[in-house]
Amino acid sequence: MNTDPYRPGQSGFRLDKTRGKLFGVCAGLARYFNIDVLWVRLAFVLGTVFVFGALAVVYIAIALLAD
Repeated sequence: MNTDPYRPGQSGFRLDKTRGKLFGVCAGLARYFNIDVLWVRLAFVLGTVFVFGALAVVYIAIALLAD
């Protein structure tokens, strides 16, 4: 049985809770855009610092609305 939530042919964004640190938002975005999860996490941290917490609100919104 394949338990991978990212089966071939499946489209759309999904949280990646197996590789995620908190809610799996950054890991899910990294898998969706096919980039390294480190870059997504770094972008969220820098965006949160330089945009006065706006990306933290976006992160929480994605975590609550996705999946």
